[in-house]
Amino acid sequence: MRTLRLAVLALTLLVVACASGRAAAASSGHDWPRFGWDARRSSSFPFPTGITAADVSRLVRRQVRLPGTADSSPIYLHDATIGGAVHDAFFLTTTYGITVAVDASSGEVLWQWTPPGYGTWAGSPQITTATPVADPGRRWLYAASPDGRIQKLSVADGHAAWRVAITTLPAREKIASALNFDRGHVIATTGGYYGDQPPYQGHVAILDARGGRLLHVWNSLCSGRHVLIAPASCPSSGSAIWGRAGAVVVPGSGNLLVATGNGPWNGRTDWGDSTLLLPPDASRPIGNYTPANNEELNRTDADLGSSSPVLLTSTLVVQGGKDGKIRLLSLARLKGSAAHRDHELQVVSTPSGADLFTAPAVWRTSSGVWLFAADNGGTAAWRLKGGRLHRVWRNRHGGTSPVVAGGLLWVVDPGGGLRVYRPATGRAVATLAAGPGHWNSPIVVDGRVALPEGNANDHATTGVLDIWRTP
Repeated sequence: MRTLRLAVLALTLLVVACASGRAAAASSGHDWPRFGWDARRSSSFPFPTGITAADVSRLVRRQVRLPGTADSSPIYLHDATIGGAVHDAFFLTTTYGITVAVDASSGEVLWQWTPPGYGTWAGSPQITTATPVADPGRRWLYAASPDGRIQKLSVADGHAAWRVAITTLPAREKIASALNFDRGHVIATTGGYYGDQPPYQGHVAILDARGGRLLHVWNSLCSGRHVLIAPASCPSSGSAIWGRAGAVVVPGSGNLLVATGNGPWNGRTDWGDSTLLLPPDASRPIGNYTPANNEELNRTDADLGSSSPVLLTSTLVVQGGKDGKIRLLSLARLKGSAAHRDHELQVVSTPSGADLFTAPAVWRTSSGVWLFAADNGGTAAWRLKGGRLHRVWRNRHGGTSPVVAGGLLWVVDPGGGLRVYRPATGRAVATLAAGPGHWNSPIVVDGRVALPEGNANDHATTGVLDIWRTP
């Protein structure tokens, strides 16, 4: 009898220990709720990932078939309740607006939401490349679709609570950039499609996350009009807000940083080829920067806003461009309603002197602040010292938007492969096999790496998500 009691006690302790272990594992999980991980778009994950340099070469890949190409990045929620069970899950939006939830362990598609009207644009050039964003409450996420709408989708089953248009002409105005979230608001931007066929204008849309009401609109052309406008009603066209990171949220103030592409500029109502600082409601510019050669940039299709602004420190901003330049700017000099032209603190070349279409990453360490950027011809690292950028290393391997996670730098080669480096030296750790891509970028969290493959310009209605994990 005593032996039986001891056995029961041992079994009870084992069950408790297992439950405690599961609870500890759950509590140690971390979300990756948006493009760039945080609202400031640092693309630097501050927690352990469960993957070390020694683990990278032995990671095992699982490929998940998707109902379309996800030419962006996934997001991730740990221990999310989906279909009545707890799952670690990735969420992605395809180029034709299908949003899916994928179990991070098994690769099972847990739910799929397809926008009404999908069949009218599937296979056409009318697309979205926007990464969704998760609500801080973890019960909802927000995604874009090619019909110019943002939808609030349930994490539990994918149903739509609301759908709101942020353009009156979705055939001309594209939701390309990643969505953001701050202070109960969903933040989205618009631009144009490949070829810049008019009419269109870039604008920032602020939506109430709870009910979906469109609260504020800031138009980068005809900016004195504070509503969604019919693009043809504005005499100016262009000035897309299409950088991968979209609107960048400044910590503390909640102000927004955006950059525009080619378009007319007058420093009052037209803001082509400019970096803008807006208040949280995006009601008006409260700061601005325009290169002195903005007319040349417009004429040669060398968009300043091919990359979104990068908040390097609380006082310094980096702005890359399609002209192969990276500009270091003073946030203080941007501020004010007067038009600010020129006044760069420093100008450096992109890694290979090519167009910068990607979102740089910022790594903040005890030894200083680092900037990583990749273009089609190279990847490079700079360290901030004495208020200036000093290049530390550079290679000739092209890349999309870099990510720093687990003390490693992860960069997708558009031609295929996920390259992993030591961030301080650029020394290669390993290259994971992956298919070619375009604007795709990885996330690394909770012992997993997730990367969608494919190019939106192929107009495919199928795609692949790569998920790696330790054996």
